[in-house]
Parts: sequence; structure tokens; C-alpha cells
Amino acid sequence: MIAFAPGTRVFLACQPVDLRNGFDGLSALVATRLAADPFGGQMFVFRGKRGDRLKVLYWDGTGLVLLAKRLEQGRFVWPVITAGGVALSAAQLALLLEGMDWRRIILPAPPQRPTAS
Repeated sequence: MIAFAPGTRVFLACQPVDLRNGFDGLSALVATRLAADPFGGQMFVFRGKRGDRLKVLYWDGTGLVLLAKRLEQGRFVWPVITAGGVALSAAQLALLLEGMDWRRIILPAPPQRPTAS
């Protein structure tokens, strides 16, 4: 299992991409389409046109990591195609990678920071 730093933010690129792109091509898409820094420590998830394959680009502090997954049956659940991206939680990313519908998960409100009394 690959572990990611706590608090790592996850972004989905809503528009399908050419999955023949590797590190450099996907980094350029992050910079141009998502207006984000590919070396900032966030995860960027891209889907191909058919919807059964995706790639995840992540900077771990020492280099870029590129993960790929292909579903043998079905398609990844994706938001409506728009420009830009959508932020996900780590739990939603785990569901997405399993091929489940991550949109049905309702995230609880973050806990209030305790105050000294």
C-alpha cells in the first residue's frame, strides 16, 4: 500500500485526457488546465475518454509519482465534464479507485478545535 502525507489534497481533472501522457504531459495539464502547481504535493487524477482508465500524478517531495489503474468491468464515476477540477477527500479517492460512486458519500463537518477553558 502506498501511503500519502496526511492532509494531501486531491483534485479531479473533469475533462478527459489522452492517457498516453506521462509525467511531463500530465504536469503540463495540471499547470494549464487546472492552474495548479504539479510540484505542490497535491494529487491530480485524470481519466481517459472511455472512462475505464485513470492516472494519478503526485509529487512526494523527492519526485513525481504516476499511478495508473484500469477497471476490468464498468467505468469510473466522474463529475459532469466542465473546465477545471473538483476537490475530493482521501476517502472519496479510495472509493473512486475501487470503482464505486464516491459522490454519494456525505462528509461530516470538520470538528471544532477545542478551546481552553
